[in-house]
Amino acid sequence: MDTGATAMFWNRRYGETEIATDSRLKALLAKRGVPVESFSARLLNEPWEVRNQSGKPFRVFSPYSRAAMARPVAPPLAAPRKIVGGQWPEPALAGAVSLSDLSLQPSSPDWAAGFDRHWTRGENAARRKQAAFIDNGLHGYAENRDRPGLSGTSRLSPHLRFGEISPRQLWHAIAAAQAEHPELGRDGNKFLTELTWRDFSYQLLFDFPALSRSSHQSAFDRIGWSENTASLKAWQQGMTGYPIVDAGMRQLWRTGWMHNRVRMIAASFLTKHLLVDWREGEKWFWDTLVDADPANNAFNWQWVAGSGPDSAPFHRIFNPVLQGEKFDPDGAYTKTFVPELATSPSRYLHRPWDAPEAEREAAGIVLGKTYPRPIVDHAAARERALTAFRLARQNGA
Repeated sequence: MDTGATAMFWNRRYGETEIATDSRLKALLAKRGVPVESFSARLLNEPWEVRNQSGKPFRVFSPYSRAAMARPVAPPLAAPRKIVGGQWPEPALAGAVSLSDLSLQPSSPDWAAGFDRHWTRGENAARRKQAAFIDNGLHGYAENRDRPGLSGTSRLSPHLRFGEISPRQLWHAIAAAQAEHPELGRDGNKFLTELTWRDFSYQLLFDFPALSRSSHQSAFDRIGWSENTASLKAWQQGMTGYPIVDAGMRQLWRTGWMHNRVRMIAASFLTKHLLVDWREGEKWFWDTLVDADPANNAFNWQWVAGSGPDSAPFHRIFNPVLQGEKFDPDGAYTKTFVPELATSPSRYLHRPWDAPEAEREAAGIVLGKTYPRPIVDHAAARERALTAFRLARQNGA
């Protein structure tokens, strides 16, 4: 080999194409007499390590979680004291380009111009965020994580996604905090369950490689998904007329991230209120989320749509008004990202169409002008979705 390498090491990947690429590379290097070793770094447990009593993959999270959390989690290894870099030979440098030449950051246009106010890349930033979460955010996490107007989540998902911090590091840091502060037991366990959910999504991706392309439950391939591109565009732009949905979609576009509870509300709205194929939402999130993950993203979309293994039932259709009133009662989140409603009375914030005209005028809200009217009626949309699902199941019977 041009580089003079005598061995190759890398961390494992779990997508269908990634596995195929790595397998071909291993075979090629083996023919050249170069030993290859791959390691587990992205997950707490490898997908093939947590199986049911029949040796088959779990399809339901609860038993998977019990089995996974009963296993010891290997502690992270200490960082090497010193890494000595080799010299690249001239033939290997002939086609080299500079990092700036790769144009990894957007410039024309710079659609991520505002992201730096919210995210700092790198391992040091990930460690700082972990420490801040444990010190200030872990207490009350079990409840606060559902309140988008609070700083109730860790915001570590982008760092996990790009390997800037490992789930094992997080696991042991949380466990250490629980040992020192027993009152953090429930909150810490909830966070560890979220890490286990992440592993579960990778197990599903490993065993069902088409997770982002095909509905796991075939009935969903018979649903007459809407082809209304105007509805899809209104959802993407945060102009649906439902404040909590619009706040989430605008947060996504502005910051590259969306609060987890609001992700579920927005995903439910797209697939059930608008009856748009979940794959359209999965693609949009993949293109816009800084933490877009091939396993989590696909599985969570199928979970909300009801088409995946261990999914929320299709008849669970979030009412975006009630969700907004329950999880953002004071409007701290919604008013931040939907400033047109900043002066709306809280009791009408999530249903501005119900506010008396005089109160809307006083708040400067003109439906259809300053803020859109709802693009779909909740009750009618719910019935349409339930009918579509029933027909799909009957047609497959």
